[in-house]
Amino acid sequence: MSSSKITSSSTAEYFSKNLQQVGFSSGTKAVLTTLKEAIDNSLDACEEAQILPEIHVEIERVGQGTQKNMDQIRVLVSDNGPGIGAEDLAKVYGEYLASSKFGRGRCSRGQQGIGISAATTWAQLTAAKGVTVITKTKRMPQALKALIEVDIKKNQGSVIEKKNITWDRPQGTCVEFFFDGRLQLQGEGGILTYLKGTSLVNPHLSLKYKINKEEEISLERVSNDTIDLPDAVSPHPHTMKLGEFIHHIHLFGKVSVQNFFEKGFSRISSDVTNEMTKHGFKKAWLNRSLTDLSKDEQHKLYQALQSVELMAPSTKSVLRIGEEALSKSVDRLGEVDFFSVVSRKPQICDAKPVVVEVAVARLKNRPSAEEEQSAQVLRFANRVPLQFDKAACAIVKAIESVNWKAYGLAQPKNSIPLGPYVIAVSVVSPFIKFKNASKETIDASDELVEELRLAIMQAGQKLSRHIKKELRAADYEKKIQHIEQFGPILIEGLGRITSASENQLKKAREGLMKILGRDSEVALEDLKKAEEAHQKMTGKGGASSLSEAGSEEEASSGQETEKSSDKKSSKKNKKDKNDDEQTTLALEGDA
Repeated sequence: MSSSKITSSSTAEYFSKNLQQVGFSSGTKAVLTTLKEAIDNSLDACEEAQILPEIHVEIERVGQGTQKNMDQIRVLVSDNGPGIGAEDLAKVYGEYLASSKFGRGRCSRGQQGIGISAATTWAQLTAAKGVTVITKTKRMPQALKALIEVDIKKNQGSVIEKKNITWDRPQGTCVEFFFDGRLQLQGEGGILTYLKGTSLVNPHLSLKYKINKEEEISLERVSNDTIDLPDAVSPHPHTMKLGEFIHHIHLFGKVSVQNFFEKGFSRISSDVTNEMTKHGFKKAWLNRSLTDLSKDEQHKLYQALQSVELMAPSTKSVLRIGEEALSKSVDRLGEVDFFSVVSRKPQICDAKPVVVEVAVARLKNRPSAEEEQSAQVLRFANRVPLQFDKAACAIVKAIESVNWKAYGLAQPKNSIPLGPYVIAVSVVSPFIKFKNASKETIDASDELVEELRLAIMQAGQKLSRHIKKELRAADYEKKIQHIEQFGPILIEGLGRITSASENQLKKAREGLMKILGRDSEVALEDLKKAEEAHQKMTGKGGASSLSEAGSEEEASSGQETEKSSDKKSSKKNKKDKNDDEQTTLALEGDA
Protein backbone atom coordinates (compact mmCIF):
# COMPACT_ATOMS: atom_id res chain seq x y z
CA MET A 1 0.00 0.00 0.00
CA SER A 2 1.25 3.51 -0.82
CA SER A 3 2.57 5.55 2.08
CA SER A 4 1.34 8.83 0.54
CA LYS A 5 -1.13 10.77 2.64
CA ILE A 6 -4.84 10.38 1.77
CA THR A 7 -6.74 13.67 1.72
CA SER A 8 -10.43 14.53 1.42
CA SER A 9 -12.02 17.28 -0.68
CA SER A 10 -15.12 19.37 -0.16
CA THR A 11 -18.07 19.22 -2.58
CA ALA A 12 -17.22 22.70 -3.85
CA GLU A 13 -13.61 21.69 -4.45
CA TYR A 14 -14.71 18.67 -6.47
CA PHE A 15 -17.11 20.64 -8.68
CA SER A 16 -14.64 23.51 -9.14
CA LYS A 17 -12.32 20.98 -10.84
CA ASN A 18 -15.13 19.21 -12.71
CA LEU A 19 -17.48 22.00 -13.79
CA GLN A 20 -17.93 20.29 -17.18
CA GLN A 21 -20.17 17.78 -15.37
CA VAL A 22 -22.70 20.51 -14.54
CA GLY A 23 -22.82 22.35 -17.87
CA PHE A 24 -19.61 24.42 -18.06
CA SER A 25 -17.67 22.39 -20.63
CA SER A 26 -17.42 25.22 -23.19
CA GLY A 27 -17.89 28.96 -23.50
CA THR A 28 -21.26 28.54 -25.22
CA LYS A 29 -22.53 26.16 -22.55
CA ALA A 30 -21.24 28.44 -19.78
CA VAL A 31 -23.44 31.33 -20.99
CA LEU A 32 -26.49 29.14 -21.46
CA THR A 33 -26.12 27.29 -18.15
CA THR A 34 -25.66 30.50 -16.16
CA LEU A 35 -28.73 32.05 -17.81
CA LYS A 36 -30.80 28.90 -17.34
CA GLU A 37 -29.96 28.48 -13.65
CA ALA A 38 -30.80 32.12 -12.88
CA ILE A 39 -34.14 32.01 -14.73
CA ASP A 40 -35.04 28.62 -13.19
CA ASN A 41 -34.53 30.06 -9.70
CA SER A 42 -36.67 33.09 -10.55
CA LEU A 43 -39.54 31.02 -11.96
CA ASP A 44 -39.51 28.57 -9.05
CA ALA A 45 -39.51 31.39 -6.49
CA CYS A 46 -42.42 33.19 -8.18
CA GLU A 47 -44.49 30.02 -8.46
CA GLU A 48 -43.89 29.10 -4.81
CA ALA A 49 -45.19 32.55 -3.81
CA GLN A 50 -48.14 32.45 -6.28
CA ILE A 51 -46.77 35.45 -8.20
CA LEU A 52 -47.12 35.88 -11.97
CA PRO A 53 -43.44 36.09 -13.00
CA GLU A 54 -41.96 39.13 -14.72
CA ILE A 55 -38.35 38.49 -15.70
CA HIS A 56 -35.88 40.87 -17.30
CA VAL A 57 -32.69 39.57 -18.96
CA GLU A 58 -29.60 41.42 -20.21
CA ILE A 59 -26.74 39.62 -21.99
CA GLU A 60 -23.78 41.36 -23.56
CA ARG A 61 -20.17 40.96 -24.56
CA VAL A 62 -18.20 43.49 -22.52
CA GLY A 63 -14.60 42.70 -23.48
CA GLN A 64 -11.89 40.14 -23.95
CA GLY A 65 -11.97 37.05 -21.76
CA THR A 66 -9.10 35.78 -19.63
CA GLN A 67 -8.90 32.52 -21.61
CA LYS A 68 -7.96 32.00 -25.24
CA ASN A 69 -10.85 32.46 -27.72
CA MET A 70 -13.15 33.59 -24.95
CA ASP A 71 -15.07 36.83 -24.42
CA GLN A 72 -16.04 38.39 -21.13
CA ILE A 73 -19.80 38.09 -20.87
CA ARG A 74 -22.21 39.93 -18.61
CA VAL A 75 -25.48 38.20 -17.69
CA LEU A 76 -28.13 39.98 -15.61
CA VAL A 77 -31.45 38.41 -14.58
CA SER A 78 -34.01 40.21 -12.42
CA ASP A 79 -37.48 39.17 -11.28
CA ASN A 80 -40.49 40.31 -9.24
CA GLY A 81 -40.38 37.29 -6.91
CA PRO A 82 -40.60 37.25 -3.11
CA GLY A 83 -36.89 38.03 -2.64
CA ILE A 84 -34.32 36.24 -0.48
CA GLY A 85 -33.61 36.91 3.18
CA ALA A 86 -30.15 38.26 4.05
CA GLU A 87 -29.35 35.17 6.12
CA ASP A 88 -29.90 32.84 3.10
CA LEU A 89 -27.93 34.69 0.41
CA ALA A 90 -24.60 32.96 1.07
CA LYS A 91 -26.20 29.50 1.10
CA VAL A 92 -28.23 30.00 -2.09
CA TYR A 93 -25.39 31.36 -4.27
CA GLY A 94 -22.26 30.06 -2.57
CA GLU A 95 -22.90 26.60 -1.15
CA TYR A 96 -23.29 23.37 -3.11
CA LEU A 97 -26.19 21.02 -2.29
CA ALA A 98 -27.91 23.72 -0.23
CA SER A 99 -31.47 23.55 -1.56
CA SER A 100 -34.97 23.71 -0.15
CA LYS A 101 -36.15 21.49 -3.01
CA PHE A 102 -33.77 18.54 -2.71
CA GLY A 103 -35.62 15.20 -2.65
CA ARG A 104 -39.04 16.75 -2.03
CA GLY A 105 -40.81 14.86 -4.81
CA ARG A 106 -42.18 17.99 -6.49
CA CYS A 107 -42.17 19.06 -10.15
CA SER A 108 -39.77 21.96 -9.59
CA ARG A 109 -37.07 22.96 -12.07
CA GLY A 110 -34.08 22.99 -9.75
CA GLN A 111 -33.75 20.28 -7.11
CA GLN A 112 -30.14 19.55 -6.22
CA GLY A 113 -28.78 22.98 -5.25
CA ILE A 114 -25.79 22.71 -7.60
CA GLY A 115 -26.46 24.88 -10.66
CA ILE A 116 -26.42 28.48 -9.39
CA SER A 117 -23.45 27.76 -7.08
CA ALA A 118 -21.58 26.32 -10.07
CA ALA A 119 -22.31 29.54 -11.99
CA THR A 120 -20.81 31.54 -9.12
CA THR A 121 -17.75 29.27 -9.12
CA TRP A 122 -17.26 29.68 -12.90
CA ALA A 123 -17.43 33.47 -12.55
CA GLN A 124 -14.89 33.31 -9.73
CA LEU A 125 -12.48 31.11 -11.68
CA THR A 126 -12.63 33.10 -14.94
CA ALA A 127 -13.22 36.69 -13.79
CA ALA A 128 -11.98 36.60 -10.17
CA LYS A 129 -15.37 37.81 -8.98
CA GLY A 130 -18.49 35.96 -7.81
CA VAL A 131 -22.10 37.05 -8.26
CA THR A 132 -23.57 40.44 -7.38
CA VAL A 133 -27.04 40.08 -5.87
CA ILE A 134 -29.69 42.69 -5.16
CA THR A 135 -32.69 41.42 -3.24
CA LYS A 136 -35.64 42.75 -1.29
CA THR A 137 -38.48 41.06 0.56
CA LYS A 138 -41.68 42.79 1.61
CA ARG A 139 -40.43 42.99 5.20
CA MET A 140 -37.13 44.67 4.33
CA PRO A 141 -37.23 48.49 4.52
CA GLN A 142 -34.41 48.71 1.94
CA ALA A 143 -32.95 46.39 -0.65
CA LEU A 144 -29.71 44.54 0.11
CA LYS A 145 -26.83 44.49 -2.38
CA ALA A 146 -24.06 41.94 -1.83
CA LEU A 147 -21.16 40.22 -3.61
CA ILE A 148 -21.28 36.46 -2.97
CA GLU A 149 -18.39 34.05 -3.55
CA VAL A 150 -17.81 30.35 -2.92
CA ASP A 151 -15.29 29.29 -0.26
CA ILE A 152 -14.08 26.31 -2.28
CA LYS A 153 -12.17 24.63 0.57
CA LYS A 154 -15.10 24.73 3.01
CA ASN A 155 -18.06 24.59 0.59
CA GLN A 156 -19.51 27.71 2.15
CA GLY A 157 -20.78 30.96 0.73
CA SER A 158 -18.92 34.15 1.64
CA VAL A 159 -20.44 37.63 1.63
CA ILE A 160 -17.60 39.89 0.44
CA GLU A 161 -19.45 43.19 0.22
CA LYS A 162 -22.83 44.11 1.63
CA LYS A 163 -24.80 47.34 1.79
CA ASN A 164 -28.38 48.62 1.89
CA ILE A 165 -29.63 50.51 -1.15
CA THR A 166 -32.82 52.13 -2.42
CA TRP A 167 -34.45 50.01 -5.13
CA ASP A 168 -37.26 50.81 -7.56
CA ARG A 169 -39.44 47.82 -6.67
CA PRO A 170 -41.21 46.51 -3.55
CA GLN A 171 -39.70 43.02 -3.81
CA GLY A 172 -37.64 40.80 -6.09
CA THR A 173 -34.13 39.57 -6.85
CA CYS A 174 -31.51 40.62 -9.38
CA VAL A 175 -28.30 38.68 -10.09
CA GLU A 176 -25.34 39.82 -12.23
CA PHE A 177 -22.47 37.61 -13.41
CA PHE A 178 -19.24 38.48 -15.29
CA PHE A 179 -17.39 35.46 -16.70
CA ASP A 180 -15.63 33.94 -19.73
CA GLY A 181 -17.94 32.63 -22.43
CA ARG A 182 -19.07 32.74 -26.04
CA LEU A 183 -22.39 34.09 -27.30
CA GLN A 184 -24.40 31.85 -29.61
CA LEU A 185 -27.81 33.23 -30.51
CA GLN A 186 -29.40 30.67 -32.86
CA GLY A 187 -29.27 26.90 -33.23
CA GLU A 188 -29.91 24.15 -30.71
CA GLY A 189 -27.52 25.67 -28.16
CA GLY A 190 -28.53 29.26 -28.88
CA ILE A 191 -29.72 31.80 -26.34
CA LEU A 192 -32.74 32.82 -28.42
CA THR A 193 -33.78 29.18 -28.78
CA TYR A 194 -33.64 28.84 -24.99
CA LEU A 195 -35.63 32.04 -24.33
CA LYS A 196 -38.36 31.17 -26.85
CA GLY A 197 -38.54 27.62 -25.51
CA THR A 198 -38.88 28.87 -21.94
CA SER A 199 -41.71 31.20 -22.95
CA LEU A 200 -43.47 28.34 -24.79
CA VAL A 201 -43.83 26.06 -21.75
CA ASN A 202 -44.40 28.94 -19.31
CA PRO A 203 -47.43 30.77 -20.74
CA HIS A 204 -47.82 32.73 -17.48
CA LEU A 205 -44.35 34.29 -17.93
CA SER A 206 -43.78 37.89 -19.00
CA LEU A 207 -40.23 38.02 -20.38
CA LYS A 208 -38.13 40.96 -21.57
CA TYR A 209 -34.63 40.47 -22.90
CA LYS A 210 -31.90 42.60 -24.42
CA ILE A 211 -28.83 41.12 -26.12
CA ASN A 212 -25.79 43.35 -26.78
CA LYS A 213 -26.88 46.63 -28.34
CA GLU A 214 -30.02 45.25 -29.98
CA GLU A 215 -33.49 46.55 -29.13
CA GLU A 216 -35.23 45.06 -26.14
CA ILE A 217 -37.67 42.27 -27.01
CA SER A 218 -40.81 41.78 -24.96
CA LEU A 219 -42.78 38.51 -24.80
CA GLU A 220 -46.00 39.21 -22.91
CA ARG A 221 -47.71 36.48 -20.95
CA VAL A 222 -50.58 34.70 -22.70
CA SER A 223 -52.13 33.33 -19.50
CA ASN A 224 -52.97 35.18 -16.29
CA ASP A 225 -53.42 32.00 -14.27
CA THR A 226 -50.89 31.41 -11.53
CA ILE A 227 -49.39 27.94 -11.26
CA ASP A 228 -50.91 25.74 -8.56
CA LEU A 229 -48.02 23.51 -7.57
CA PRO A 230 -49.16 19.99 -6.61
CA ASP A 231 -48.27 18.60 -3.21
CA ALA A 232 -45.02 16.69 -2.89
CA VAL A 233 -45.19 12.91 -3.18
CA SER A 234 -43.12 10.32 -1.35
CA PRO A 235 -40.97 7.99 -3.45
CA HIS A 236 -42.24 4.60 -4.55
CA PRO A 237 -40.21 1.65 -3.13
CA HIS A 238 -39.86 0.04 -6.57
CA THR A 239 -37.92 3.05 -7.89
CA MET A 240 -35.05 2.58 -5.38
CA LYS A 241 -31.83 0.61 -5.46
CA LEU A 242 -30.55 -1.02 -2.26
CA GLY A 243 -28.05 1.76 -1.51
CA GLU A 244 -30.73 4.43 -2.01
CA PHE A 245 -33.09 2.53 0.27
CA ILE A 246 -30.50 2.32 3.09
CA HIS A 247 -29.72 6.04 2.68
CA HIS A 248 -33.48 6.71 2.91
CA ILE A 249 -33.56 4.77 6.21
CA HIS A 250 -30.78 6.95 7.65
CA LEU A 251 -32.75 10.09 6.82
CA PHE A 252 -35.57 8.99 9.16
CA GLY A 253 -33.37 7.99 12.10
CA LYS A 254 -35.07 6.55 15.17
CA VAL A 255 -38.66 6.31 13.94
CA SER A 256 -40.41 2.95 13.89
CA VAL A 257 -40.55 0.80 10.77
CA GLN A 258 -44.35 1.28 10.71
CA ASN A 259 -43.93 5.06 10.77
CA PHE A 260 -41.19 4.80 8.14
CA PHE A 261 -43.55 2.93 5.79
CA GLU A 262 -46.30 5.51 6.28
CA LYS A 263 -44.22 8.69 5.91
CA GLY A 264 -41.25 7.58 3.86
CA PHE A 265 -43.05 5.93 0.96
CA SER A 266 -46.26 6.00 -1.01
CA ARG A 267 -48.62 3.05 -1.45
CA ILE A 268 -47.57 0.85 1.51
CA SER A 269 -50.69 -0.32 3.38
CA SER A 270 -51.35 -2.97 6.04
CA ASP A 271 -52.25 -5.43 3.27
CA VAL A 272 -48.78 -4.90 1.81
CA THR A 273 -47.06 -5.64 5.12
CA ASN A 274 -49.11 -8.84 5.45
CA GLU A 275 -47.96 -9.90 1.99
CA MET A 276 -44.34 -9.02 2.87
CA THR A 277 -44.32 -11.67 5.59
CA LYS A 278 -44.28 -14.28 2.82
CA HIS A 279 -40.96 -12.89 1.62
CA GLY A 280 -38.84 -12.79 4.80
CA PHE A 281 -40.38 -9.78 6.55
CA LYS A 282 -41.34 -10.20 10.23
CA LYS A 283 -44.34 -8.30 11.61
CA ALA A 284 -42.49 -7.76 14.89
CA TRP A 285 -40.19 -5.37 13.02
CA LEU A 286 -43.02 -2.87 12.56
CA ASN A 287 -42.63 -1.55 16.12
CA ARG A 288 -38.83 -1.56 16.09
CA SER A 289 -36.74 1.56 15.51
CA LEU A 290 -34.97 1.85 12.18
CA THR A 291 -31.66 2.37 13.98
CA ASP A 292 -32.06 -1.03 15.71
CA LEU A 293 -32.19 -2.92 12.40
CA SER A 294 -29.01 -4.70 11.41
CA LYS A 295 -27.64 -4.47 7.86
CA ASP A 296 -28.95 -7.95 7.16
CA GLU A 297 -32.43 -6.97 8.37
CA GLN A 298 -32.36 -3.81 6.26
CA HIS A 299 -31.43 -5.95 3.27
CA LYS A 300 -34.33 -8.37 3.96
CA LEU A 301 -36.70 -5.43 4.38
CA TYR A 302 -35.67 -4.10 0.96
CA GLN A 303 -36.01 -7.51 -0.71
CA ALA A 304 -39.48 -8.02 0.77
CA LEU A 305 -40.67 -4.65 -0.56
CA GLN A 306 -39.33 -5.45 -4.03
CA SER A 307 -41.02 -8.87 -4.05
CA VAL A 308 -44.61 -7.71 -3.42
CA GLU A 309 -47.05 -6.07 -5.79
CA LEU A 310 -47.65 -2.43 -4.91
CA MET A 311 -50.21 0.06 -6.15
CA ALA A 312 -48.89 2.54 -8.67
CA PRO A 313 -47.98 5.92 -7.17
CA SER A 314 -50.50 8.75 -7.23
CA THR A 315 -50.52 10.97 -10.34
CA LYS A 316 -51.75 14.02 -8.40
CA SER A 317 -48.19 15.20 -7.90
CA VAL A 318 -47.60 16.02 -11.57
CA LEU A 319 -48.12 19.42 -13.16
CA ARG A 320 -49.72 19.99 -16.56
CA ILE A 321 -49.31 23.00 -18.83
CA GLY A 322 -52.63 22.19 -20.51
CA GLU A 323 -53.69 22.21 -24.17
CA GLU A 324 -55.33 25.65 -23.97
CA ALA A 325 -52.31 27.41 -22.44
CA LEU A 326 -49.88 25.57 -24.72
CA SER A 327 -51.95 26.53 -27.77
CA LYS A 328 -51.73 30.21 -26.81
CA SER A 329 -47.96 29.94 -26.39
CA VAL A 330 -47.31 28.37 -29.81
CA ASP A 331 -47.40 31.79 -31.52
CA ARG A 332 -44.25 32.70 -29.59
CA LEU A 333 -42.32 30.31 -31.85
CA GLY A 334 -42.87 32.53 -34.91
CA GLU A 335 -45.50 32.81 -37.64
CA VAL A 336 -47.39 29.53 -37.61
CA ASP A 337 -50.01 28.48 -40.17
CA PHE A 338 -51.04 25.28 -38.37
CA PHE A 339 -50.33 23.52 -35.08
CA SER A 340 -51.61 20.54 -33.12
CA VAL A 341 -51.37 20.20 -29.34
CA VAL A 342 -51.77 17.07 -27.23
CA SER A 343 -51.78 16.93 -23.42
CA ARG A 344 -51.87 13.32 -22.20
CA LYS A 345 -53.41 12.24 -18.93
CA PRO A 346 -50.86 11.48 -16.19
CA GLN A 347 -49.40 7.99 -16.55
CA ILE A 348 -47.08 5.74 -14.55
CA CYS A 349 -43.73 4.98 -16.18
CA ASP A 350 -41.13 2.98 -14.24
CA ALA A 351 -43.23 3.42 -11.05
CA LYS A 352 -43.08 7.22 -11.43
CA PRO A 353 -45.94 9.60 -12.30
CA VAL A 354 -45.35 11.34 -15.65
CA VAL A 355 -47.21 13.81 -17.87
CA VAL A 356 -46.26 14.15 -21.55
CA GLU A 357 -47.41 17.11 -23.66
CA VAL A 358 -46.64 17.68 -27.35
CA ALA A 359 -47.00 20.59 -29.79
CA VAL A 360 -46.31 20.21 -33.52
CA ALA A 361 -46.28 23.48 -35.48
CA ARG A 362 -45.69 24.29 -39.14
CA LEU A 363 -43.91 27.61 -39.68
CA LYS A 364 -44.83 30.04 -42.45
CA ASN A 365 -41.64 31.92 -43.13
CA ARG A 366 -38.92 29.31 -43.31
CA PRO A 367 -37.09 29.63 -46.67
CA SER A 368 -37.84 26.99 -49.29
CA ALA A 369 -34.14 26.07 -49.35
CA GLU A 370 -34.62 24.63 -45.87
CA GLU A 371 -37.41 22.24 -46.87
CA GLU A 372 -35.06 19.27 -46.77
CA GLN A 373 -33.68 20.19 -43.37
CA SER A 374 -34.78 18.29 -40.28
CA ALA A 375 -37.65 19.64 -38.24
CA GLN A 376 -36.63 21.61 -35.16
CA VAL A 377 -36.97 19.59 -31.95
CA LEU A 378 -37.60 21.39 -28.66
CA ARG A 379 -37.19 19.18 -25.58
CA PHE A 380 -38.38 20.10 -22.08
CA ALA A 381 -38.03 18.47 -18.67
CA ASN A 382 -40.11 20.01 -15.86
CA ARG A 383 -40.64 23.05 -18.12
CA VAL A 384 -36.90 23.61 -18.67
CA PRO A 385 -35.44 23.51 -22.22
CA LEU A 386 -32.87 20.76 -22.90
CA GLN A 387 -30.46 21.90 -25.62
CA PHE A 388 -27.47 19.55 -25.66
CA ASP A 389 -26.73 15.83 -26.08
CA LYS A 390 -30.06 15.16 -27.77
CA ALA A 391 -29.08 11.92 -29.56
CA ALA A 392 -29.41 9.72 -26.44
CA CYS A 393 -32.50 11.51 -25.08
CA ALA A 394 -35.75 9.58 -24.63
CA ILE A 395 -37.66 12.35 -26.46
CA VAL A 396 -35.52 12.12 -29.63
CA LYS A 397 -35.65 8.31 -29.61
CA ALA A 398 -39.45 8.49 -29.46
CA ILE A 399 -39.66 11.03 -32.32
CA GLU A 400 -37.36 8.94 -34.52
CA SER A 401 -39.37 5.76 -33.85
CA VAL A 402 -42.60 7.29 -35.23
CA ASN A 403 -43.48 6.68 -38.90
CA TRP A 404 -43.95 10.31 -39.99
CA LYS A 405 -44.52 9.33 -43.63
CA ALA A 406 -47.94 8.05 -42.59
CA TYR A 407 -48.78 11.62 -41.51
CA GLY A 408 -47.63 13.23 -44.77
CA LEU A 409 -44.08 14.27 -43.76
CA ALA A 410 -40.83 13.26 -45.44
CA GLN A 411 -38.56 11.23 -43.17
CA PRO A 412 -35.24 9.46 -43.65
CA LYS A 413 -35.17 6.00 -42.07
CA ASN A 414 -35.17 6.14 -38.23
CA SER A 415 -34.58 9.91 -38.21
CA ILE A 416 -36.29 13.17 -37.37
CA PRO A 417 -38.82 14.19 -40.09
CA LEU A 418 -37.99 16.88 -42.65
CA GLY A 419 -39.68 20.19 -43.37
CA PRO A 420 -40.58 23.56 -41.80
CA TYR A 421 -41.87 22.04 -38.58
CA VAL A 422 -41.26 22.50 -34.86
CA ILE A 423 -41.84 19.46 -32.63
CA ALA A 424 -41.97 20.47 -28.96
CA VAL A 425 -42.18 17.71 -26.33
CA SER A 426 -42.53 18.32 -22.59
CA VAL A 427 -42.02 15.73 -19.83
CA VAL A 428 -43.08 16.66 -16.29
CA SER A 429 -42.49 14.43 -13.27
CA PRO A 430 -41.29 14.80 -9.67
CA PHE A 431 -38.73 12.05 -10.36
CA ILE A 432 -37.22 12.61 -13.82
CA LYS A 433 -34.13 10.48 -14.35
CA PHE A 434 -31.35 12.36 -16.16
CA LYS A 435 -28.21 10.86 -17.65
CA ASN A 436 -25.87 13.46 -16.13
CA ALA A 437 -25.65 16.10 -13.40
CA SER A 438 -26.11 18.92 -15.93
CA LYS A 439 -29.64 17.58 -16.67
CA GLU A 440 -29.32 17.77 -20.47
CA THR A 441 -30.67 14.33 -21.43
CA ILE A 442 -33.63 12.27 -20.15
CA ASP A 443 -32.87 8.59 -19.61
CA ALA A 444 -34.62 6.49 -22.27
CA SER A 445 -36.48 3.72 -20.45
CA ASP A 446 -38.83 1.56 -22.55
CA GLU A 447 -41.98 2.62 -20.68
CA LEU A 448 -41.24 6.34 -20.98
CA VAL A 449 -40.32 6.11 -24.69
CA GLU A 450 -43.61 4.30 -25.38
CA GLU A 451 -45.64 6.98 -23.55
CA LEU A 452 -43.81 9.67 -25.53
CA ARG A 453 -44.52 7.79 -28.77
CA LEU A 454 -48.25 7.69 -28.05
CA ALA A 455 -48.42 11.44 -27.40
CA ILE A 456 -46.35 12.28 -30.50
CA MET A 457 -48.49 9.99 -32.68
CA GLN A 458 -51.67 11.72 -31.45
CA ALA A 459 -50.25 15.09 -32.46
CA GLY A 460 -49.13 13.59 -35.78
CA GLN A 461 -52.67 12.35 -36.50
CA LYS A 462 -54.06 15.86 -36.06
CA LEU A 463 -51.38 17.21 -38.40
CA SER A 464 -52.15 14.45 -40.92
CA ARG A 465 -55.85 15.38 -41.05
CA HIS A 466 -54.93 18.99 -41.80
CA ILE A 467 -52.44 18.03 -44.54
CA LYS A 468 -54.99 15.69 -46.18
CA LYS A 469 -57.58 18.47 -46.09
CA GLU A 470 -55.10 20.77 -47.84
CA LEU A 471 -54.40 18.13 -50.48
CA ARG A 472 -58.13 17.66 -51.13
CA ALA A 473 -58.58 21.43 -51.46
CA ALA A 474 -55.61 21.65 -53.86
CA ASP A 475 -57.02 18.79 -55.95
CA TYR A 476 -60.45 20.47 -56.03
CA GLU A 477 -58.86 23.77 -57.12
CA LYS A 478 -56.97 21.96 -59.87
CA LYS A 479 -60.23 20.56 -61.24
CA ILE A 480 -61.86 23.97 -61.09
CA GLN A 481 -58.96 25.44 -63.05
CA HIS A 482 -59.31 22.64 -65.61
CA ILE A 483 -63.02 23.45 -66.12
CA GLU A 484 -62.21 27.18 -66.15
CA GLN A 485 -59.70 26.60 -68.95
CA PHE A 486 -61.87 24.47 -71.24
CA GLY A 487 -65.39 25.69 -70.27
CA PRO A 488 -65.28 28.87 -72.43
CA ILE A 489 -64.12 26.79 -75.42
CA LEU A 490 -67.12 24.50 -74.91
CA ILE A 491 -69.47 27.53 -74.67
CA GLU A 492 -68.11 28.96 -77.94
CA GLY A 493 -68.53 25.61 -79.67
CA LEU A 494 -72.10 25.14 -78.44
CA GLY A 495 -72.87 28.76 -79.40
CA ARG A 496 -71.82 28.13 -82.99
CA ILE A 497 -73.86 24.92 -83.18
CA THR A 498 -77.01 26.57 -81.76
CA SER A 499 -76.41 29.97 -83.47
CA ALA A 500 -76.65 31.67 -80.05
CA SER A 501 -76.51 35.47 -79.84
CA GLU A 502 -73.60 37.31 -78.24
CA ASN A 503 -75.82 38.28 -75.30
CA GLN A 504 -76.64 34.60 -74.68
CA LEU A 505 -72.95 33.66 -74.88
CA LYS A 506 -72.10 36.42 -72.38
CA LYS A 507 -74.71 35.16 -69.92
CA ALA A 508 -73.38 31.62 -70.35
CA ARG A 509 -69.81 32.74 -69.57
CA GLU A 510 -70.98 34.70 -66.50
CA GLY A 511 -73.01 31.70 -65.32
CA LEU A 512 -69.98 29.46 -65.64
CA MET A 513 -67.85 31.88 -63.61
CA LYS A 514 -70.54 32.03 -60.93
CA ILE A 515 -70.79 28.24 -60.75
CA LEU A 516 -67.00 28.03 -60.42
CA GLY A 517 -66.97 30.76 -57.76
CA ARG A 518 -64.96 33.12 -59.94
CA ASP A 519 -67.51 35.95 -60.01
CA SER A 520 -65.86 37.95 -57.20
CA GLU A 521 -64.35 40.44 -59.64
CA VAL A 522 -67.80 41.15 -61.12
CA ALA A 523 -69.25 41.57 -57.63
CA LEU A 524 -66.45 43.98 -56.66
CA GLU A 525 -67.04 46.00 -59.82
CA ASP A 526 -70.79 46.22 -59.07
CA LEU A 527 -70.00 47.28 -55.50
CA LYS A 528 -67.66 49.98 -56.77
CA LYS A 529 -70.36 51.34 -59.12
CA ALA A 530 -72.93 51.33 -56.32
CA GLU A 531 -70.55 53.24 -54.02
CA GLU A 532 -69.89 55.85 -56.74
CA ALA A 533 -73.64 56.28 -57.32
CA HIS A 534 -74.21 56.63 -53.58
CA GLN A 535 -71.48 59.29 -53.33
CA LYS A 536 -73.06 61.24 -56.19
CA MET A 537 -76.43 61.23 -54.42
CA THR A 538 -75.11 62.16 -50.95
CA GLY A 539 -72.05 64.21 -51.85
CA LYS A 540 -73.76 67.23 -53.50
CA GLY A 541 -73.36 70.32 -51.35
CA GLY A 542 -75.99 73.13 -51.34
CA ALA A 543 -76.33 76.64 -49.99
CA SER A 544 -79.90 76.24 -48.85
CA SER A 545 -81.47 73.83 -46.40
CA LEU A 546 -84.05 72.96 -49.09
CA SER A 547 -81.40 71.43 -51.36
CA GLU A 548 -79.98 69.54 -48.37
CA ALA A 549 -83.43 68.17 -47.61
CA GLY A 550 -83.82 67.22 -51.25
CA SER A 551 -80.50 65.35 -51.07
CA GLU A 552 -81.63 63.52 -47.97
CA GLU A 553 -84.89 62.52 -49.68
CA GLU A 554 -82.96 61.26 -52.69
CA ALA A 555 -80.61 59.29 -50.44
CA SER A 556 -83.54 57.86 -48.50
CA SER A 557 -85.29 56.91 -51.75
CA GLY A 558 -82.07 55.34 -52.95
CA GLN A 559 -81.81 53.32 -49.78
CA GLU A 560 -85.43 52.10 -50.09
CA THR A 561 -84.82 51.13 -53.70
CA GLU A 562 -81.65 49.36 -52.64
CA LYS A 563 -83.52 47.41 -49.93
CA SER A 564 -86.17 46.35 -52.45
CA SER A 565 -83.45 45.32 -54.83
CA ASP A 566 -81.70 43.40 -52.05
CA LYS A 567 -84.83 41.34 -51.36
CA LYS A 568 -85.07 40.34 -55.02
CA SER A 569 -81.37 39.57 -55.26
CA SER A 570 -81.54 37.61 -51.98
CA LYS A 571 -84.02 35.17 -53.54
CA LYS A 572 -81.84 34.92 -56.61
CA ASN A 573 -78.71 34.39 -54.49
CA LYS A 574 -80.38 31.53 -52.62
CA LYS A 575 -81.14 29.85 -55.94
CA ASP A 576 -77.56 30.47 -57.15
CA LYS A 577 -76.21 29.11 -53.87
CA ASN A 578 -78.21 25.90 -54.26
CA ASP A 579 -76.89 25.54 -57.82
CA ASP A 580 -73.33 26.12 -56.54
CA GLU A 581 -73.72 23.49 -53.80
CA GLN A 582 -74.98 20.94 -56.30
CA THR A 583 -72.04 21.67 -58.61
CA THR A 584 -69.57 21.42 -55.72
CA LEU A 585 -71.01 18.07 -54.65
CA ALA A 586 -70.74 16.80 -58.21
CA LEU A 587 -67.08 17.91 -58.42
CA GLU A 588 -66.25 16.32 -55.09
CA GLY A 589 -67.92 13.13 -56.32
CA ASP A 590 -65.58 13.18 -59.31
CA ALA A 591 -62.62 13.66 -56.96
